[in-house]
Amino acid sequence: MGSDRITRYRLDTNWPSLPSSVKLGNPTGIALDTNKNVVVLHRADRKWPLFGPMPQDLIKQKTVLFINKDNGKLLHSWGDQLFIMPHGLTVDRENNLWITDLGLHQVFKFSHEGRLLLQLGEAGVAGNDSAHFNMPTGVAVADDGSFYVSDGYGNSRILRFTADGKYLSQWGTKGNQPGEFNIPHGITINNKGWVYVADRENNRIQVFNAVGTFIKQLSGNWGAVNSVDWDPTGLQMFASDDVAFLKMKHRGSDILVFDTDGKLQTRIGRSGFYKGPVTWYHDLATDSEGNIYVGDILGNTIQKFKKLTK
Repeated sequence: MGSDRITRYRLDTNWPSLPSSVKLGNPTGIALDTNKNVVVLHRADRKWPLFGPMPQDLIKQKTVLFINKDNGKLLHSWGDQLFIMPHGLTVDRENNLWITDLGLHQVFKFSHEGRLLLQLGEAGVAGNDSAHFNMPTGVAVADDGSFYVSDGYGNSRILRFTADGKYLSQWGTKGNQPGEFNIPHGITINNKGWVYVADRENNRIQVFNAVGTFIKQLSGNWGAVNSVDWDPTGLQMFASDDVAFLKMKHRGSDILVFDTDGKLQTRIGRSGFYKGPVTWYHDLATDSEGNIYVGDILGNTIQKFKKLTK
């Protein structure tokens, strides 16, 4: 397939419509649940420390928001007194939420209502064995319930577990060769069971089979790749990038839209037709109508791009 010059998206400036009592912090994770509502993981008033150690106290505000995808209204929320520096969010087929925390070095599985179902890693203790993580970034869940963790800032590896959390295998180390990573930041699985990893600082997406055998990599004229996700139909893949000068001065993000072969179709954002403010798209998700939801951690906003049918 060649470039898609027909499909267009429009920013919905009326979405979301959150109550004034909700102060949105860095929206680091975004997903659609099985009820077709948008789930947002944010850091409330917690700031990333530019200097010094990670905070040690838990965030007091509710960090998990459930938002109506159509009218943008807040449906309910939870997640207070649970996290230090929440990062990744995944919703599985059973409507459970998987959340990673960089400060706690842990991976959590919650019910949709917020009941803790599974917890991996030792709170506050970084490590590189099968029982510890070092700032894990994301989770991808396979059809059989087994799951993968991108472990992330400290270890640059992918770990694979059974559905009930037993360690199976791992692959990866820090580097820029195939199968190596420089911050595996986002992770997802396609309908073939292939694992797609947003290898952020290597500006690429790497693809593996279910047991970690390298298949291919996708790279191009884009910046650091923050996230990667497949749409519900499995016919398009989406990613977000970020371009920054000396890792500090952000020039903006693009949403990248690919076909099933990994060929770039169109892009929205810094180099596309969206002319809005400079953004840093940390995570994204799509719904069954093809609309795109992204979390911008520069402006601390959630944006919805509606797919135009004409």
